[in-house]
Amino acid sequence: MLNHIVIMGRLTRDPELRRTGSGIAVASFSVAVDRDFGGRDGGERETDFIDCVAWRQTGEFVSKYFTKGSMIVVSGRLQIRSWTDKDGNKRRTAEVVADNVYFGDSKRSSESGNSTYGGNAYGGGNSYGSNGNSYSAPSYGSAPATPNYGGYSAPAAAPASDFAMLEDDDAQLPF
Repeated sequence: MLNHIVIMGRLTRDPELRRTGSGIAVASFSVAVDRDFGGRDGGERETDFIDCVAWRQTGEFVSKYFTKGSMIVVSGRLQIRSWTDKDGNKRRTAEVVADNVYFGDSKRSSESGNSTYGGNAYGGGNSYGSNGNSYSAPSYGSAPATPNYGGYSAPAAAPASDFAMLEDDDAQLPF
């Protein structure tokens, strides 16, 4: 069986970071995704608003680097969650459980004020994720049943002391 989804869109609100009773981070956010086609009459394209949830370090990463309006790429799986509301009615919702999150804005866009940090969509090392985790259906009161085997995949910033300023003279270049 295969359950994999990739969406790209803009955050509709700032991510909400919470912690479970055991201290595990979980971020919830919503992504506005335009459809690739217009309505029946060829008019304006419609937009879907898709709820997403990211656990552990991925959730902390989303909360730290993304804000309302940021372009985001989310890779994960679709999950149907059931619960009983305060009136005793049984409810269901669909959400994307994020395994990997990528910056969708270019660095140039972020410098002009569209987001807090930039990168290329689908790569360039500007991502965070758990790379292949599969989780059982979590509720917001408990952590996923399987452990997190992933890690941060963005390159670590080198200390400033490793760099030396070069003059504009090309003769100093080592190549």
